[in-house]
Amino acid sequence: MDRSAELRDFLRSRRARLSPADVGLPWRHDGRRVPGLRREEVAILAGVSVDYYTRLEQGRARNVSDQVLDALSAALRLDGLERDHLRLLARPRRSMPETAHPGGADFGARGVGGVDGAGRAAGGVAGQARPKASAAVRAMVDALDPVPAILHGPLLEVLAINRMGAILFDDFAAMPVRERNMARWTFLDPRARAVYPRWETVAAQMVAILRRAAGQRVDDPALNDLVGELTVRSGDFARWWADHALFQHTHGAKTVHHDLVGDMDLRYQSLVLPQDPGQNLILYTALAGSPTAEKLGLLSTWDPRPGASTAELGARPVSSA
Repeated sequence: MDRSAELRDFLRSRRARLSPADVGLPWRHDGRRVPGLRREEVAILAGVSVDYYTRLEQGRARNVSDQVLDALSAALRLDGLERDHLRLLARPRRSMPETAHPGGADFGARGVGGVDGAGRAAGGVAGQARPKASAAVRAMVDALDPVPAILHGPLLEVLAINRMGAILFDDFAAMPVRERNMARWTFLDPRARAVYPRWETVAAQMVAILRRAAGQRVDDPALNDLVGELTVRSGDFARWWADHALFQHTHGAKTVHHDLVGDMDLRYQSLVLPQDPGQNLILYTALAGSPTAEKLGLLSTWDPRPGASTAELGARPVSSA
């Protein structure tokens, strides 16, 4: 991705969502052809020249100060995530470590990981490191059962999932390595729409998570590959990607459907691994004594393929009782 284009499109999208009345400016009936603030109005609000703001929006301004970025953030009514995103685009720090192809983690036990003869990680891009869950983390994810747990990589790769996670969502261990990505599954696998009764809300959040990652990883080939594929293959993804919305997967509520028990109203909490901030452990729970808790209890006793999904995707199945 081109950082200058990302900055330009982000600022334009934030200008477009505001009207002069939103920011206390008088409305002028002067042939305004497009919605939102004009560049000169943003410049006035931020206390900079129109020429400087234009150069900034076009990615031609260098060494932008904290004061200017704070003023722009206030002028455009940016929230905390958006402020951080603007700083990353306007003043890029050192490149983030390269990540794996959207396929995800080290699945070598099934022969789908490793490196091929051309020096590419299986299902990945030449020369890229592969995000990997440590053995200790995989064991922890497995031990959390019957609490559904999924470990995501920085691009929503599914790095680990326990038995209940696979029952609720899908058996990622049975998928080709390239498909073991939660965003890719959500948009390209028809089963996701059955699992998520409020699919549009969940899918839009996934796009916003990747958009936030794009501010941190503009030059990441894996991200470019994933976004490129989803943009071409999903009109919904392309539409939401153009919105430049941002989302951080911290905590919230999500409705999940299972054919055996119907809809379940789950709460989720995301835990960032201190040793690898790019990996997030998502835990799903239900209110004690609720119908959803009863449904989870029922599902915890059911497994269509005992041992098929363990904490390390692709590991040897555990023996069933």
